[in-house]
Amino acid sequence: MLERYAPDSVRKVPQEYRDIYIHGTQISSPERLVCLSGQIGIGSDGSVGRSFKAQCEQAMDNVEALLAEAGMSNSDILRVTYFLTEQENIAELSQIRKTRWRSETPPAVTTLVVKALAAADLLVEIEVTAAT
Repeated sequence: MLERYAPDSVRKVPQEYRDIYIHGTQISSPERLVCLSGQIGIGSDGSVGRSFKAQCEQAMDNVEALLAEAGMSNSDILRVTYFLTEQENIAELSQIRKTRWRSETPPAVTTLVVKALAAADLLVEIEVTAAT
C-alpha cells in the first residue's frame, strides 16, 4: 500500500505544485522496489540535447524506458531527485514536470543545484526510486 504525507505540521504544499510534489511517500510491503541510477539527457544514439528542455525531456524518456523495462510506469515513482547545474532552470523544470509527470499522487521530490555533473555539457540528471 502506498501512502503520501503532507501533514499540517509542515509547510503546506503550494497549490501549483500539488500535482508534482508531496512531502513524503511510503510503501508498505512492496512487491518490487526499483532504484534507477541518475539518468541524463543522452539519447540511445549518444546525442546530447543542447538546451535544458531537450536534456530534461531525454532524461525523462530514459527514466520512462527503464521503468517500462521493469514493468512499471510514472505512477509507480515514489521519489525523484533532480540535479541541475543552473538555478535559472528550476522554473522550466517545474513546467516540464507538470506536462510530463503530473499526478494526483505525486512523488517525494528533491531538487538540487550542483556545480557540475559527470560531463561539462550536461545540464540535468534525474534519479528515481519506484515501487509496486
